Amino acid sequence: MLTYVPDDTLAHRLDPRSKLAVQLGFATAALTHTGPRAILVLSGLAIGMLAAAGVSPIRAVIAARYALVILSLAPLLAAVTLGPPWIDTDAGLTTALASYRVLLVLLVSTAAVRSTRIRDSRAAIQRTIPGRPGHLLGIGVALLFRFLPVLRADIQTIRDAMAARLGTQRHVHERAGTIALLGLSRAFDRADRLSLALRARCFAWNPTLPPLTFSRLDIPALLLATTLLCSTLLTTIPL
Repeated sequence: MLTYVPDDTLAHRLDPRSKLAVQLGFATAALTHTGPRAILVLSGLAIGMLAAAGVSPIRAVIAARYALVILSLAPLLAAVTLGPPWIDTDAGLTTALASYRVLLVLLVSTAAVRSTRIRDSRAAIQRTIPGRPGHLLGIGVALLFRFLPVLRADIQTIRDAMAARLGTQRHVHERAGTIALLGLSRAFDRADRLSLALRARCFAWNPTLPPLTFSRLDIPALLLATTLLCSTLLTTIPL
């Protein structure tokens, strides 16, 4: 789910710059509007974007399960106080709504990642942000999308090896420590191999990027992105 999957959905046919604008507008709106009706509208938009990319909401949530654990713990930690009344329900509810909005942003990003090739994502970023900052951000995004699935596969391999050796019978903190240490070791090893591979292939700071063109399908997406960005200026009007 964190990699590009070839398909012919609506999201796949959009220009990457349109999808980048929609992500930016959605994230800005999600962090700005906190009312229940706004959250309901944003939820509907997130589900619609997942459908446009051919992604099941359940599969998208499963793909974000590691972030979901942290987002679930945040309300509990926010609700606990060091003195009476010991449980602050208002603080917990506020943090829960904030965590839910972050989850919506992750779901929209999942739809964009699934429907956009890595080279196209880099091209969209570099042609949107001028100069060296755009080049640096484009390279970072491209490497992240290629590097993260490999690290996840390494961690899954470590977990499978531990299970084969009855490692599941050890204490949770021991298993977590082992996975963390081996995962970091694999990550540094992968980083060294990646650096060597980039030098061997004469990594270019400014390679020839694929051509990008807008179409009629991009007009509704750009209008949606503009509407979401403009809605942040109307925060005084309840949604």
